[in-house]
Amino acid sequence: MELETKILSREIQAALYDNGHTLGTAESCTGGRIAEAIISVPGASNYFKGGVVSYTNEVKENILHVSHEVLEEQTAVCEEVARQMVIGACEVLNVDYAISATGVAGPGGGTPSIPVGTVWLGYGSKDDVRTFKLTEDFGRDINLAIATNKALRLFLSYYQEKHPAEVKEQ
Repeated sequence: MELETKILSREIQAALYDNGHTLGTAESCTGGRIAEAIISVPGASNYFKGGVVSYTNEVKENILHVSHEVLEEQTAVCEEVARQMVIGACEVLNVDYAISATGVAGPGGGTPSIPVGTVWLGYGSKDDVRTFKLTEDFGRDINLAIATNKALRLFLSYYQEKHPAEVKEQ
């Protein structure tokens, strides 16, 4: 695991460890890398409840309750699916916050409208979901590393915005 990922994981731990808030993940293209980064820090069980690796649309629909119509009309790689994955993770994992990722890591699988490197990240609570779109293709391994780090960074910034008094200095 790269240094930046470890630092971000430690910062999330510092923010969440004693605050009673819980976190979960719903991952498609990242395949559990975000969850792996979160649990790499000792004590993560204090705030991280678990994650769903929803690599197929079937799992997105049946476990995370992502809309079949949205998947059919917009594909799995869209902002609305990232949003619904966060909401679904919050509900099925019974967590306060969740992080999601859905995209095309490559090297294949891209289309003219959704090229390789397109990844939608979601983060927030079931009542306040935010999203971010990555669009650059640096090859599968780097695409996944970038998506993982960006998801952690976005969630950390979101949490600090929502709970500024609870964030501890490192």
